Parts: sequence; C-alpha cells; structure tokens
Amino acid sequence: MSADVLVVGAGLAGMAAALEAAEAGASVLLAAAGGGSSGLAQGGIAAAVAPDDAPELHAADTLAAGAGLTDGAAAGLLTAEAAGAVAWLEACGAAFDREADGRPALGLEAAHSRARVLHAGGDASGAALVAALRGRLPGRVRTVEARLDALLLRGDRVAGARLSGRDVAAGAVVLATGGYAGRYPRSTTTSLCDGSGLLAALAAGAELADLEFVQFHPTAYAGPGRTFLLTEALRGAGAWLVDSAGRRFAFDADPRGELAPRAVVARAIAERLAAGEPAVFLDARHLGRERLAGRFPGFVARCRAVGLDPAAEPVPVAPTAHYTMGGIVTDLRGRTGVPGLLAAGECARTGVHGANRLASNSLLEAVVFGRLAGRAALAAAAPGPPAGVPLTAPAILPAGEEGAVLEAAAGPLRSAGGLREGLRRLGDPAARSLAGLLLRAALLREESRGAHVRTDRPGEDAAWAALEVVARRDAPDVFARPRTAGRIAAAV
Repeated sequence: MSADVLVVGAGLAGMAAALEAAEAGASVLLAAAGGGSSGLAQGGIAAAVAPDDAPELHAADTLAAGAGLTDGAAAGLLTAEAAGAVAWLEACGAAFDREADGRPALGLEAAHSRARVLHAGGDASGAALVAALRGRLPGRVRTVEARLDALLLRGDRVAGARLSGRDVAAGAVVLATGGYAGRYPRSTTTSLCDGSGLLAALAAGAELADLEFVQFHPTAYAGPGRTFLLTEALRGAGAWLVDSAGRRFAFDADPRGELAPRAVVARAIAERLAAGEPAVFLDARHLGRERLAGRFPGFVARCRAVGLDPAAEPVPVAPTAHYTMGGIVTDLRGRTGVPGLLAAGECARTGVHGANRLASNSLLEAVVFGRLAGRAALAAAAPGPPAGVPLTAPAILPAGEEGAVLEAAAGPLRSAGGLREGLRRLGDPAARSLAGLLLRAALLREESRGAHVRTDRPGEDAAWAALEVVARRDAPDVFARPRTAGRIAAAV
C-alpha cells in the first residue's frame, strides 16, 4: 500500500489536510484508530464575521490569551483565514446555527472581546463539523482504520509509516494525531490523544516544544461518575462560578470574573480547592430551564445522566486536562525540520496558542492549518516509491502509571518539589517518555505563565517570554532556546 500523501489522524485537521491534498491532485490515504477528539468539542469555531468585529480584533484577543508567547504571524494568519474556513466548512455541508433573521448565531466566550463563536447543533459543534467533512471523503480519499506504530525513514527523510504492523510507503506524511491531554486520568478528551504522534515525530528527528503548557478546562464535571466538559459557552451565556456559600469568587482573581481567560479561571478554581474549599460549582439556574434545554441540550442530557438537574441545582466542577499547546515544531504550512514530515492540529506547535489557547480557536486551527498542511504536503512529497527503515517510538511507562504521575505532579498547580517527585516515580527509563519530557520542561521553566502555574514561582519572568523549552532526539535532556514559533527553516 502506498500514497503520495499519508495523513494520520481523522479529526478535523486530518480530514481537512486529506481533502486539500486530494484537491491538489495527490493520491491520499487517511489512517486513524478512532475518531480523535474533534467530535467531542462542544464549543464552536471562532471567526470575525460580525459587522462590529475584525480579524485584527480576533488576533489581539488570541495574543492576549497566549500570555506573551503567541507568535504574531501565526495569530494573524489564523484569524485572517477564519471567515474563509467557515465558508469552506459550509461548502462541505456544515450547517451553523442561525438567528431567526438568518444571521449567524454568535456566542461570546471567555477572553473574547466580541461575540464571534459560531456553533453547529447547539453544543455539539465538533460532532457536526466532523460529520460534514467525513461525508466529503468518499471518492476523494482512501481511508483505513489503523494505529500509528512508527514513522519510516529513508536516510533523513520520512518515507511512510508503520500502521498496525504494516508498512505504508508515502511521498509525505501529515501527522494529525491530536495532543497529549489524554494521558491524564481525568481528561475531557479521548485516551487516543496520548502524544504517540509526537513521540513518533521525535524519533524521526523532529523537534517538540512547549510541552509544559497544558490547558486545564476550568469547568469539567467533578461529581460521581464519568468526567465531562461543561462548555465555555455556558459562562458566555451568563452562568456563574460559585463556592459552597454561593459566592462568585472568580472576580477575586480577575475583573472579568467567569469570562477571564481559561488559565486564569482554572487557576482561581484550583487555588480555591487547594485552600480547603470542599467544592465549587457552575450555577446556571438563573438562565432558565427553557433556555438551557434549547441552547445547551447536550449539557442538560449529560447532567441528567449523572442525576443532576442543572435548571434546579448547581453542578460541581474542577479543572481537568483539556488541551495541549505544545507539540511538533512546524512552520505556518505544517512543515517540520524533517523532509517529508508535516503536522497539523493539536499535535503541531505553530505558536498560534502561546501559553494558553483562546477559547474556540482549536477547531479553527484544525481547519486552517490542516488545509495549509494538505496543500504543502504534495509539494513536499518525494517522487517515486520510497523504501524506508522503520523507527520505533521511545520506550514509555504504562499509561496508568504515567497518568497518576502527571495528575499528581503536573496538574493546574505545580512546584519544583512535586515535579522532581514525579520524575523520581517515573524513573530513569522513562526520561524520554511523554510524561518525562513534560515534567522536565515544566521544571526547567521557572515561572508562571498562561496555563503553566508554578506555586514556587508565582509570577512571570520577562526573560522566559523570549524562550521555548525544546526536546530533540539528539539532546539528552530538554533545553531552552530563543523562540522560533512559526519561523523554522522547514526542510522540504
């Protein structure tokens, strides 16, 4: 089996890349072991389409949320392409929610200065967009259900991948394997998002950066039963965060209260719980039963499944691993420093999210950068049928042990002592595991910035605004260097 372009991962980024590469004339194979996390997204896609909005305002909000680490060129590209991405999704069959007069129904979410979030199917946007793109694949893209074992190399060039024990030759490979929040035992994403694509890229010679920046969604259900996300749009619609006495404590941390950036709200909740507060809650009762049922049917159904009526009682919440800003270092076309290897979506680190992703920029990133990577892949493809030598991923500990260590040492609140203890628990053989790299990166970055909070280094350090923490195959440990987000010298 072979293809001009092999795309690994069937979420929004992978399907967008596959469709664009096919449109450019490539023979494309799309491989995935499950549907990834795109379909789980409740929030929508951010785009400056309102008369009072502009891409420049959206970019400014993206830069502000990123706490000084967002790459300006990446943010500018993302937001400039947003309206076009929405139009492309509609052309693919996506139906965004609209007001009675036909205008897009735009929601306000945390850290946005305008209502600019488009939804599809209420709070089931991810599933709706995934279904639309999946419907476009037949006749254009071949698909196979398979897991990524390793990338294949010919010399220093990626020449395919080993998929479920079978070697597949390709002129270029686009990784769209998702992030690594699924390694945490309590996560809003799927366990498929375990960082395996990152480790395969690292073994092939690509660089990883910003692994310490893990976004913890402030409002995940924290009662008995399975964890689930309480969408950001609930707070945008007016839901409150309250302590056990009913006090709206988020204003103690930021004048924007519940609508402060995710990292700020997550930190406020984590510090409240660490100080001994028995529980905190999302209170949506004042929104009314009819509005909740009409605008947030999924939220209502999930609450009822665990015995709660959100129209009559507040819902217990806590920060939970949700999204990862770190990943495979790429330029703004998805190209890595390894010839023939590209990456898009959450597994890529373009620099667009900095230290903290702006709400509803993730589906947008998947579509915009997925399409760009798909277009670039055909140009990056090597001619002829390549023959490769398989690379194996670095050895890792069982996910259960890694997860327990990550939850204890690298949660919303971190310290040098806790991170060192986590590394001790992992042991020397795990130094090159995803968890080991994350802990070492978090230990090296001696400051608090965005989603990375060090209780022993509570403030930002201006020197770190110009630096990134990098993992590389030929380096024995992670190291800091000047930031290169979006500006790598891609090898094509």
